[in-house]
Amino acid sequence: MAIKEHPPIGTVLICDFQTDFRLPEMIKVRPVIVISPKISGRPGLCTVVALSTTPPDPKMPFHAEISFTPNLPPPWGAEKMWVKGDMIYAVGFHRLDFIRSGKDINGKRTYSFVAVSADQLKLVRALVLRSIGLSSLTKNL
Repeated sequence: MAIKEHPPIGTVLICDFQTDFRLPEMIKVRPVIVISPKISGRPGLCTVVALSTTPPDPKMPFHAEISFTPNLPPPWGAEKMWVKGDMIYAVGFHRLDFIRSGKDINGKRTYSFVAVSADQLKLVRALVLRSIGLSSLTKNL
C-alpha cells in the first residue's frame, strides 16, 4: 500500500522501481532514504536516495556503508547497506511504502518505522552533493 503523506526527512521506505523504468535505470524494489522536505508545490512527490545490500563496483566517493540497529526486516536485513548517493529520484507516493515487518496475530500487516540518525543523514547529504559535482558544499552540512 502506498504512503499517503510526505514522510519526515531521513525516513527509510521501500520504493518500487520496477514499473515504467528501463535499464540502465534502476528496475528493482529497494530501500530508500527520504532526503526532501514536504514541498507545497510538489504534492505527492518525494525525493529519495537508494540503498543497496550489494557493494558498488567500482566504489566511488558518493558511495558509503551504513548500518541500522536493529537491522531492517528481511529481505532488507543485511548487516551493512550501501548508500548510492548517485541514485537520486523524485518519485510519486504510489511507488513508496513503509517497510513491511510481518503480520500480527490477527493477520493484519505490520510495519517497521525506521529513520537514519542525524550523523547518517549528514553523510547521505554529503554523498548526494558529491554525486552531482557539488562537493565544495559539503563543508556547509
